[in-house]
Amino acid sequence: MLNSKTRWMIAESDQQKIEEFEKELKIPSLVAKLLLNRDLKDVEKARDFLFDKSDSFHDPFLFNDMKKAVGRIRDAINNGERILVFGDYDADGVSSTSVMMTVLRDIGAEVEFYIPNRFSEGYGPNEAAFRWAKDEGFTLIITVDTGISAVHEAHVAKELGIDLIITDHHEPGPDLPDAHSIIHPKIEGSQYPFGDLAGVGVAFKLAHALYGELPTHLLDLAAIGTIADLVPLRGENRILAKRGIAKLRVTERKGIKALCKVANAHQHEMTEESIGFMIAPRINAVGRLGDADPAVDLMLTEDGEEAKALAEEIDSLNKERQAIVNTMTQEAIEMVENDYPLDDNSVLVIGKEGWNSGVVGIVASRLVDKFYRPTIVLSFDSEKGMAKGSARSIVGFDLFKSLSKCRDILPHFGGHPMAAGMTLELDHVGELRNRLNEIAESELSEEDFIPVTVMDAAVKMEEITIESIEKLSLLAPFGMQNPKPKWVIEDVSIEHYKKIGSNQNHLKVVLGDENNKLDGVGFGLGDLADHITPFSDASIIGELSINEWNNRKKPQIFLHDIKIDQWQLFDVRGIRQVDKWEKHVPKENKKIFCFHSSTLEKLHMQDREDIHLIEDAESLNDVSIDGGSIVLLDMPASMEMVKAIVGKGKPHRIYAHFFQDEDHFFSTMPTRDHFKWYYAFLTKRGSFDLNKHGDDLAKYKGWSKETIDFMSQVFFELKFVTIVNGFISLNPVKTKKDLTESPAYQKKQQQYELENELLYSSYNELKAWFNERIKESVIFEEEVEAWT
Repeated sequence: MLNSKTRWMIAESDQQKIEEFEKELKIPSLVAKLLLNRDLKDVEKARDFLFDKSDSFHDPFLFNDMKKAVGRIRDAINNGERILVFGDYDADGVSSTSVMMTVLRDIGAEVEFYIPNRFSEGYGPNEAAFRWAKDEGFTLIITVDTGISAVHEAHVAKELGIDLIITDHHEPGPDLPDAHSIIHPKIEGSQYPFGDLAGVGVAFKLAHALYGELPTHLLDLAAIGTIADLVPLRGENRILAKRGIAKLRVTERKGIKALCKVANAHQHEMTEESIGFMIAPRINAVGRLGDADPAVDLMLTEDGEEAKALAEEIDSLNKERQAIVNTMTQEAIEMVENDYPLDDNSVLVIGKEGWNSGVVGIVASRLVDKFYRPTIVLSFDSEKGMAKGSARSIVGFDLFKSLSKCRDILPHFGGHPMAAGMTLELDHVGELRNRLNEIAESELSEEDFIPVTVMDAAVKMEEITIESIEKLSLLAPFGMQNPKPKWVIEDVSIEHYKKIGSNQNHLKVVLGDENNKLDGVGFGLGDLADHITPFSDASIIGELSINEWNNRKKPQIFLHDIKIDQWQLFDVRGIRQVDKWEKHVPKENKKIFCFHSSTLEKLHMQDREDIHLIEDAESLNDVSIDGGSIVLLDMPASMEMVKAIVGKGKPHRIYAHFFQDEDHFFSTMPTRDHFKWYYAFLTKRGSFDLNKHGDDLAKYKGWSKETIDFMSQVFFELKFVTIVNGFISLNPVKTKKDLTESPAYQKKQQQYELENELLYSSYNELKAWFNERIKESVIFEEEVEAWT
């Protein structure tokens, strides 16, 4: 057996509905299953989703304060007032700032932007920045992707005579800022029909209202922020992402073109993955290590040389960020393992002096990946007595709700159910850890700490075609609430497998049968090759794609996990160096059986205390192999010994080594013709010197010397011959006896049969032999249960 790395959750679909969708929408079953399992159960809604039949945007004036905000901005422009756009330092904030700067410049505003420094000012609006704005003559501040928690700062703005317009999408707290107007899709009483916009989506809606028409030239910026912020790609977010990606592929924005070049991202092939893994991380890196202003400058510049210089600077910062993250992650892992064991910590809250607060969120994500615990990573500042950090969660634990219960020790925090940021006093870190652990222990079960992989559907091999995979792109772009499809193929034969890559850390497999083949690659799964056996039927999960090589297209699957439900035979016969394969035997419920004490000396294992030396039936008392991995280290003395072991339960794995000292055994069993010839030879000779001429006789017949000695011993035991000082001679009295009456012959016959069954059999023959024994054991166990 091979256990999966995660809990598999497989969605089920109504076969009748699948067939209806296939017929009505003219789509393959794969696409039909996806639509149904993503709550698009109505044919017309599914049609709209697939073919963009309803891709219009909502009226921006459905936002509660939109008319009021637009009126104030137009008054500011008409009066020549200075406007400050106050943004955030992540990719969503940078995109939002760039959108708002563009629209305000286009309609004639005198405008500048301000993004707080993560390290010296922290997240969101702050009093010092607002007082600076007053001194600089700004009379209107517009926040983007921030501000919904700025209750104190809104009060300061009012005192200073500055009007404050807040555009944000983060979770609102119990008290809203007393601002001139708030553009937010989730505040209480909101009439806006879509509540999951990113910060840039809200800014885009304000731009729409200010322009009086849809600002299609801003869709590229809107796509970057929407995808980077991991908001659900449904409704307007899907439209923004899909149309924005199309815009990015042809945009003439010099900053984006320069960023694509340094990131080695092909602009004309831009996808949501290009944004999520290549563009957004570089934009984020700027604000993680210092001021985010260069990222906004890059988005807004119309100078090619400036764009090139800024893009190269940003790429360099990203490389620096990667090195910092790697170092901090290693330190954090060691801290968890040494100081905060998982048995005692349902939530991980760790921190250290000097950790870069700009990358703590990335480190928290990596710790969740490794330990699968809700995690908060903090940067300590002992001079100020404060800790600043980020949190990431797991399915089933609402971070925002849990942190809300700790508001009394969290002067600043905000976020979502799965991610949050916060600031608190160093003295309160322990208290926060204790409270969150108490909440988690009351809400989470042991099963919640096993990572979950959600599959869209089970798929059959015959459903996987180039056409069906190509049609999956109809559901793109993929992201939150519309993830890239993961499929499970159940009970498929693994025809071939091997490790690949320079470090042998990847896995390549061939799945299928005579009619259907599918290549699979599992990056980072090379170690699984040591836990797969030939001809195994497995269930596998992964993402389907098309491999194009030399103008030939083939379906393939990128493997994420493999599970084998039946017991497995690992054939390690002939691999004399035990340590080469034993290290791969699972340690849990591992049993090593040895039948000869001499074997342990020959294999240099005499000091091992975990080996069961089986010399008789009593040695197996109190031994169970149920659910375990058993190692048969050497050849047993009899077949009954092996049967007795296999009869002790139902193992998950059997490792067949069957070591034997080849000097003590010979590989063939003499036939009756061998014996007949040898007897006739002795009849002619009368006597024969085995010591002197035994080797010559063996060479003459093409036998081994051991064969001659064995037949001589059998004749001696049957009293056919006399052997004195190496001379063998026939006895004059002839008695009729069968060869099987000789103890030596019986022993050798048994050994020969044992070797044929266990040592010289093919893999399939040996597997069948064990299958039969395990089957007998199961039947016996079932009969006993029936009797009792």
